[in-house]
Amino acid sequence: MRSLSTKRLGLMTMISLTALMIGTGATWAQGKNPELEALRKEIEELRRRDAEKQMKLEELQRQVEAMRSQLPAMAKPVTSEVALDQALKDIEAPSPESALDKAVRALETPALQPITPDLFSRQAGGTTFRLIDLSLDGLFAAGTSTKREATLRDLQGGDHDPRKRGFTVQNVELSLAGAVDPYLTGEAHIVYKIDPEVGDTHIELEEAFFTTQALPYGLQLKGGHFFTEFGQINPQHPHQWHWMDQPVINSRLFGPDGMRAPGVRLGWLTPLPWYSELQVGVQNANGETMSSFLANEEFFEERPIGGRPFVERDVRNLGDLTYLTRWVNSWNVSETVTTKFGASGLFGANATGSDGHTRIYGADLKLTWRPMANFRGWPFFLWQSEAMGRDYVADRFSDDTISLPRKTLRDWGFYTQALYGFSYGWAAGLRYEYASGTGASVLVYDGRQNDPFRDDRHRISPLLAWQPSEFSRIRLQYNYDRADHLQHHDAHSVWLGVEFMYGAHAAHKY
Repeated sequence: MRSLSTKRLGLMTMISLTALMIGTGATWAQGKNPELEALRKEIEELRRRDAEKQMKLEELQRQVEAMRSQLPAMAKPVTSEVALDQALKDIEAPSPESALDKAVRALETPALQPITPDLFSRQAGGTTFRLIDLSLDGLFAAGTSTKREATLRDLQGGDHDPRKRGFTVQNVELSLAGAVDPYLTGEAHIVYKIDPEVGDTHIELEEAFFTTQALPYGLQLKGGHFFTEFGQINPQHPHQWHWMDQPVINSRLFGPDGMRAPGVRLGWLTPLPWYSELQVGVQNANGETMSSFLANEEFFEERPIGGRPFVERDVRNLGDLTYLTRWVNSWNVSETVTTKFGASGLFGANATGSDGHTRIYGADLKLTWRPMANFRGWPFFLWQSEAMGRDYVADRFSDDTISLPRKTLRDWGFYTQALYGFSYGWAAGLRYEYASGTGASVLVYDGRQNDPFRDDRHRISPLLAWQPSEFSRIRLQYNYDRADHLQHHDAHSVWLGVEFMYGAHAAHKY
């Protein structure tokens, strides 16, 4: 009996020890592997997601079957496999990126520089020289006038004006521009044109200059061969004009090609709260494009100022150069209206003798309206005006045949033009011009009223322009001229112009 009890007690002890060992082992396993619980929860979450996907797939399958039953018999049924594939893509697609995620990604990703194809690139001394912008712009015109070509040549005084019955190659311009280095940019403009009277071909360097980019205190230096920055029309190339011809007063004061010469110009962007820049410049006074100053003999053979003889004059000192001052301001009158105002002055020696000199002064105004809700810049309204005058102090002159006293010839004039972009690509405008002066024109002209470059002059020019794209333009312009030197005192001319441009033309200054 005692033996049986002992056996029972031993068996119970073993069972208890075994249960204790199992419980202790389980507790030890849980204490030593805390990841098991997290893994179990993750498996359950995956199973839940898989069940949700399966439910979505079944729902999509039912929708596909319903759609297939509604399709016409002739229509090709959409296979369930395609729908399922698309559904899987939709389900597996990442969720939309939040604004915060985008901002973080932008901060973590280095900024990429725009890649601009270089026509020419060369490494030199650690600096890459690049020619980036290359373009070709062509201006062509056809038309007629009530005046013959001999008279039309003086009536249309600009060298790029349409001034021949029939066809005129006004201007074909090759432009090259690029960043030389972080401190300089460079531009060059080469012009091809055909003389409308004799058909001769002319190729000339219109501009070639550098501009600094890193001077302190808002300073900028420009140097080379460039248009004098007087007013708004003179610094512009012909393809930048809204009308097809140069204003009468510009042709009289700055010559047929506009005023340009080698020199330097310093600009200072003032710290005023609006855009305000002061400019001073100095350029050579001689050459065919410096008509109001030292000019050259060839220019005086074609259109002597006031009929005065040409007197060759060497550069003896700084007083024989031409000096520019200009102050230009621009500000936003409102969210839709921008205004630009400038005042300019020029002073330099002229070609009438050692004491001859010229003063030119002017003011210009430009107002632009463009609504906030516009389509590629249309509609718009542009009003632009310039007024300018010249004091041409002619030195006394005498030779074996004539004797002329010292005399001040004064010429002045203005133009005002309004252009309305009424529909995308289309614009219509009207320009009015007036020019006059005092002081007699002598010798070949025998009076100012007979001088086509100094008589009283009126011109009215309606314009219609169509721009199919930013690379082409078609213009129709009518000119009514009334001038003292004309027989019957008036003339009617009609011109049709076509312009094309291809390439990346460098941006022009506003």
